[in-house]
Amino acid sequence: MNKFYLLLSLLILASCNQEKRESLPATPTTLNAIPSISLSSVMNDSISVRALDYGGDNYWFAGNTGTYGKIDAKTGTLEKSKIQLEDHKELEFRSIAVTDQFTYILTAGNPALIYKIAHANDEVELVYTEYEERVFYDSMRFWDDQEGIAFGDPTEDCLSVIKTFDGGLSWAKCKCTYMPEFIPGEAAFAASNSNIAVQGDHVWLATGGAAARILHSKDRGSTWEEYATPMIAGSEMAGIFAIDFYDQELGVMIGGNWEDKKMNTYNKAITYDGGRNWKLMANGNDPGYCSDIIFVPGTKGKELMAVGTNGIWWSGDQGANWSQLSDEGFYTVKMIDQSNGYLAGHHNISRFTISRN
Repeated sequence: MNKFYLLLSLLILASCNQEKRESLPATPTTLNAIPSISLSSVMNDSISVRALDYGGDNYWFAGNTGTYGKIDAKTGTLEKSKIQLEDHKELEFRSIAVTDQFTYILTAGNPALIYKIAHANDEVELVYTEYEERVFYDSMRFWDDQEGIAFGDPTEDCLSVIKTFDGGLSWAKCKCTYMPEFIPGEAAFAASNSNIAVQGDHVWLATGGAAARILHSKDRGSTWEEYATPMIAGSEMAGIFAIDFYDQELGVMIGGNWEDKKMNTYNKAITYDGGRNWKLMANGNDPGYCSDIIFVPGTKGKELMAVGTNGIWWSGDQGANWSQLSDEGFYTVKMIDQSNGYLAGHHNISRFTISRN
């Protein structure tokens, strides 16, 4: 009899522990009043912009044709410049990171080039070069003025990760022996400088293609672990395209299939435990494919914005329900508060304001 009760107690305890590991906090169900959005174009030309960041009272952007620039957040004044190689090859920038004193822009494709732009005098310095037929970097982030990380497609037996410890003056590539085991056909998407996120000492990298995984480091890239996700994968253009973290526990992701942009299943998810477990959001409901997602500042992690070529979407309940604010397409979004920000895309950078009734 005593053995029976002991066995029963152990089974109950194991069941409770299993439930604790697998369960996620309930998503808020109260939907805020749906806001409206007003858009005002500040640049409309032949430039395609996928790299957008904010720092030093300026929105910085970089795009194709070697073009980069900044927009004064207060006045909306735009300045743009161009980097031209001696062989006249046009550069395509898809990664950007802004610190207090510098802006860093990184090309996609071969060669991989990182330029460091000084805010004090706009001086441009080439700080990293990598020649390799398969090289293709997708996104870049900095923890502080000294330490940063960039992420891209594999050139060896692992996804490419490079780091700097000296403010971008020098960069080192992480050895494959320190990275999670590579899945053949896995890659990263240079959709909008959006498949990498940092919070505290943590960094999360999102993948697609043959697998849709999260690679996570809690010590700024010294050690790594991998997390499975419920996101679509298995084809060349399907997977996670963007992630954002509100803090070290609450994060969201979005993506889908670039070749079937209306597909709205297995393309958006949320985590409450730092990426170990993910729960699908609004599965089977819009939005479909999106290339960027952010937590709206000043809303305590409740409001989200997602953008893609099919429009602009907003959620007031952590992704349980979504409303389309505009059908105008963009690649990427940045906000400085809960009402104001910029969007960038194909031939267009626009300022926007969110109005809540």
